[in-house]
Amino acid sequence: MENDSLYTLKYPIGIFIAPEAYTSSYLENKINSLAEFPDLLEKETALLTAEQLDTPYRPDGWTIRQVVHHCAESHMNCFIRLKWTLTENTPVIKAYNEANWAALEDDCTLPIAPSIQLLKGLHQRIVYLMKNFTEKDLERAFIHPEDNNQYAIKEIIGKYAWHSAHHLAHITELKKRKKWK
Repeated sequence: MENDSLYTLKYPIGIFIAPEAYTSSYLENKINSLAEFPDLLEKETALLTAEQLDTPYRPDGWTIRQVVHHCAESHMNCFIRLKWTLTENTPVIKAYNEANWAALEDDCTLPIAPSIQLLKGLHQRIVYLMKNFTEKDLERAFIHPEDNNQYAIKEIIGKYAWHSAHHLAHITELKKRKKWK
């Protein structure tokens, strides 16, 4: 089993825990978190040097650069999954190998500005879509092929808000440990 410090480095805000109920207040809070994420990510990475961007947030972990690009890639997949779920009956979504994507040349060497710009526009689209979900939309679901489970849109809102905070914490906690501004 992983030691506690490695677990804390991997999950600085803990793992996602679903709420007992997906209240309108909970969903509004998570959607607002998603709206703020690109600007927070930009703020936390704005002054980092290339060397700092290429620093892993934990041993054998991704670099900050890879984390930023991963967020753009993951959230693009989220947007597409939401659209499929709204337009098809319980679609089976396409999975992707995050680790293999993160190892590609663009994730390892491309400046982060394009991914931050992408996230800004993408989150405007995601948040607009989410703010206009009906109660029926929130119950629509997709099937993930890796576990064959159904995931309702209301669950996805919470998971992607957590995902954003999770990766932002990878960056902020590394900055604290390294005493970077």
